[in-house]
Amino acid sequence: MPKIERKVKRVVWFASVTVALAITVFGFFRTGGTPVFDDFVFFAIIVTFTPPTVLNYVEYRWRKAIDEHLPDLFRSIVQAQETGMTLPRALEEAAKRDFGPLTAELRKMTAQISWGMTLEEALVAFAKRVNTLLVQRTVPLIIEANRSGGHVEKIFDPMGKFVQSTLLLHKERRNQTRPYIAIIYVAFFVFIFTIILLFKSFFVDMQGLPILGAAIMAPEEVKRLFFHLTVIQAFFGGLVAGKMGEGTINAGLKHSLALMICGYIALKLFL
Repeated sequence: MPKIERKVKRVVWFASVTVALAITVFGFFRTGGTPVFDDFVFFAIIVTFTPPTVLNYVEYRWRKAIDEHLPDLFRSIVQAQETGMTLPRALEEAAKRDFGPLTAELRKMTAQISWGMTLEEALVAFAKRVNTLLVQRTVPLIIEANRSGGHVEKIFDPMGKFVQSTLLLHKERRNQTRPYIAIIYVAFFVFIFTIILLFKSFFVDMQGLPILGAAIMAPEEVKRLFFHLTVIQAFFGGLVAGKMGEGTINAGLKHSLALMICGYIALKLFL
């Protein structure tokens, strides 16, 4: 998985929003604000969030791969330093091995050192490029250990164990939150089933009948209202699922898109 640069994200967001606005404006002039206009708005929302969501997922996989290879990198550095290599030399040897996407970052760091950058500056630049939580925590420890001198390799072994235990905790947390994410999906589909059943068994048969002095809403108006409620429920339910499962709102966009598309298809098929 490649790293997604911030500039690429901005361009994708700008292009997605531009296309979505074009779809919305075209739909408004084409339909005049009738219920069909809701379909244009829905597809505009999908177009807005789908490309950034794909990029977020690709970057998430890239960051995850970086963190998962850190323990292997630390073990490699310990083995190299036990043979008498210096830390820069150990990093250079580690860059020749396969650590997934971490290998490219190690090669950049060793190249910067060969160009005259100090080890500390190269490590700081590495931490800024990667910018994962585990890297941000471990790089300062490496810098301080290198400043203090002595047997620097002694710090890498406990750091590798720390990273490994942290990854296991994150995995355990994801496993524990999966049932709650499943509850959000089940609740949404129960919501869809309820409004379809309510529409077919109540509003279609009761249209035009006065109740307490007021007439029941027309089926098309009810259908439009249910569509709006479905989109809102799906969007915010997905954000909650992402926050619970991966700890970030952005991670919930993929859940939001999945729920919105499922809700749209269900309403179009059964209403």
